[in-house]
Amino acid sequence: MSPNELDEIAFARLLASARMGNNPALGELLERYRNYLSLLARVQIGRQLQGKLDVADVVQEAFLAAHRAIGQFRGINEAQLLAWLRQILVAILANQVRKYVGTRRRDVTLERELQDHVDQSSAWLGPNLASPQSSPSAQASRREQAVLLADAMESLPADYREVIILRQLEGLSFPDVARRMGRTEDSVKNLWARALVRLRRSLNALEES
Repeated sequence: MSPNELDEIAFARLLASARMGNNPALGELLERYRNYLSLLARVQIGRQLQGKLDVADVVQEAFLAAHRAIGQFRGINEAQLLAWLRQILVAILANQVRKYVGTRRRDVTLERELQDHVDQSSAWLGPNLASPQSSPSAQASRREQAVLLADAMESLPADYREVIILRQLEGLSFPDVARRMGRTEDSVKNLWARALVRLRRSLNALEES
């Protein structure tokens, strides 16, 4: 049996146990996506709530919400679980935005915009950051590539991770990234190039493991 098949079986067993009320199984399942959700939350907080929210607190709240609502999840694969977790994350972020802009009224437009931003960030964690040399089998990994990329990002030095987030995920220009990081524009361009090389090396190692 291939590693891909073994991981799919492990995922299915964890999900089945979680649905039956096995909290340790759900906890183990959710831990797979801590880096992924943290990265998505970091991008949104950076856009609107920097200095007001802690990423770890937002992700922990998302995990608690997932524990409460796991019985409502009807998906069967990792992609569907990720979409569900993104919806939970968006609801939490929308509540925090309302809190800090001074209104408690639900804003469907705000939630839709946040959902679009979160989904776009997740999509960017796919082919746009993956190595162009990745093989088709590696790209069709047993894990969603966005999750692998988030894990690879977490292994980077902090300045490498920051420049990729600002440039690739927040979409800032090099001059804006330089201002945010307190560096020269040339320094940021060199840092970004080195960071992408390191990221792709880390990703390849995860895909081959």
